[in-house]
Amino acid sequence: MKKGAWFGLSILALIVIGLFIAMPSPDKITNGHLGLLMLALIVVAIMLGFPTAFTLMGLGTFFAWYAYNSVDPQLAVQQTLDVVVQRAFWVMNNDVLIAVPLFVFMGYLVERANLIQALFKGLHLATARIPGSLAVATVITCAIFATASGIIGAVVTLMGLLAFPAMLKAGYNVRLAAGSTCAGGTLGILIPPSVLLILYGATAGVSVVQLYAGAFLPGAMLAAMYVGYIIIYAKIKPSIAPPLSEEDQYVPLPGWAEAISKTRSNNVLRGLIGALKGKRNADIPLKTLLRHLLIALLPALAVGLFVLVIYLWTTAPTLLDTAGVQEMGFAAEETGPGVPAGALEGLAEPEGSEGLAEPPADTAQEPAAATADPQQPVATAPPSEAPAGPAPPGRHPPTMGFWITFGICAVGLVIFYAIFTFTRLEIFKMLLGSFFPLAILILGVLGSILVGLATPTEAAAMGSFGGLGLAIAYRRFNWGMLRESVFLTAKTSAMVCWLFVGSGTFAAAFALLGGQEIVEVWVKSIEMTPTQFMIMSQVIIFLLGWPLEWTEIIIIFMPIFIPLLDHFNVNPLFFGLIVALNLQTAFLSPPVAMSAFYLKGVSPPHVTLNQIFVGMLPFMAIQVLAIVLLYMFPAIGLWIPSLMFSH
Repeated sequence: MKKGAWFGLSILALIVIGLFIAMPSPDKITNGHLGLLMLALIVVAIMLGFPTAFTLMGLGTFFAWYAYNSVDPQLAVQQTLDVVVQRAFWVMNNDVLIAVPLFVFMGYLVERANLIQALFKGLHLATARIPGSLAVATVITCAIFATASGIIGAVVTLMGLLAFPAMLKAGYNVRLAAGSTCAGGTLGILIPPSVLLILYGATAGVSVVQLYAGAFLPGAMLAAMYVGYIIIYAKIKPSIAPPLSEEDQYVPLPGWAEAISKTRSNNVLRGLIGALKGKRNADIPLKTLLRHLLIALLPALAVGLFVLVIYLWTTAPTLLDTAGVQEMGFAAEETGPGVPAGALEGLAEPEGSEGLAEPPADTAQEPAAATADPQQPVATAPPSEAPAGPAPPGRHPPTMGFWITFGICAVGLVIFYAIFTFTRLEIFKMLLGSFFPLAILILGVLGSILVGLATPTEAAAMGSFGGLGLAIAYRRFNWGMLRESVFLTAKTSAMVCWLFVGSGTFAAAFALLGGQEIVEVWVKSIEMTPTQFMIMSQVIIFLLGWPLEWTEIIIIFMPIFIPLLDHFNVNPLFFGLIVALNLQTAFLSPPVAMSAFYLKGVSPPHVTLNQIFVGMLPFMAIQVLAIVLLYMFPAIGLWIPSLMFSH
């Protein structure tokens, strides 16, 4: 028998033995203990290979019937069937889940648009001088693909066919190549549009928009930590990631670019501007020069637009709420709001006012209007002298942060264009044809969600249409491709919906038996601090990631933890971000590390599963470090949501 089978059987034996030890004697078993028995049975059944959704539904139906039968046997069957129907109706009536098939469909379309191969080639050429450039390009490509797809199996499989053989051919260590491929492929669990965040939002009642906003920085931080580890490891031990050969780094130049680089300058701006004014390059079409000059100036235009947005944001005027503010003083014949008519009539002269007399007639001067002809109109002040309303607030002066950002961008542009050669221009054009279409699609989908222009469901529909447009634009669209994408989307969506129906039935039976109450009473009786509760919950989720997949953990165990958050004053949004970061263990930790099996299915025969598992261990350690950093500095996940949804 294989080692993996022995390991699985030993885990099962430990669960069964622990169950018998934890359960009380038969005469002391209550319904609540039966609820805990359900949890143990579902883990055992899933590890034995039973379908998760239908196992949840079967156990939930049986134990719900048992709970109702112990109260009223005559209505037990009817009440049990009512529970199943109600949970199914809740799933069908949940608007949040509509986004799942649309985002999945977008991911399958983008996968088949053939952008990833060009993106990976451009990135590994752009990072050729960095230690471990192929592994770095693999992680960055996975992170970008994750934002457009979110389908972990598709990302790992595609990069296993594309990047993994390239790293092995370049002499990379098998463990580093396997670990970077699997770890990068699992970033789609955390980086929006993550299906996990949608399911967590539907389970915990948390806004998916806020979850997406909060997951950006933790996802970017984790990807940056992966890249940093690869660079440092390759720098310390160059043999595990040899630098690319000159042949692999060679980028052929078109004829006009070679001519300009030899006669003018190898620098793009100096060469193109010189060619526009010079006579020796008259054989190069003016249209070609202008088009490539515009392409070369695109980074400057993008940085300029970014700086303009930062300026408008930081100098925006503070708008005062003037509703209900009244001008001081009383009009001659008006009363202010809230003052009843005639309220001023009762105002009398103060006592002792008899001594106050009018000045003598000969000394008092009547105003000119009093002696004028009553038939002539009374002169009034010109409109310009009328009291004006409050002036609109002006913009604030630029902050020090803006000037620092401006200076960094300016210095970065100067350095960029100083080293911007025609070879780098060709690499930039590769990225322009692969990365920027994806970037536009990602910004259109996620940007519309975060700024409030569209709901996640509407944005997912836009993304599906955009993915279809990319497939057509890159001439990859055909009816076979569309049929396959629709079939895979329907298959994934059906799995998610049946999981929710099964988990709803299971959770209802668990609550009927009082299992949730037993867990809450036990946790509260320990008198843990919020920190201890977070550590305990994350350790449990980390361990559950060994035998279970993330969908099962979200569906089955999150309803147990979520009711306890209020007692420990834990923000459900923050808890969801830590859980999403932690649940990547479901794809990186053996024995059910699905990313390892995805990679093994497309890797060469000499690559063993143990090598893949060992290669993933350093990235698991990085993931644990990222969880600690997120807990110690919650602003990493909560800063963007607080910035966008504070008003």
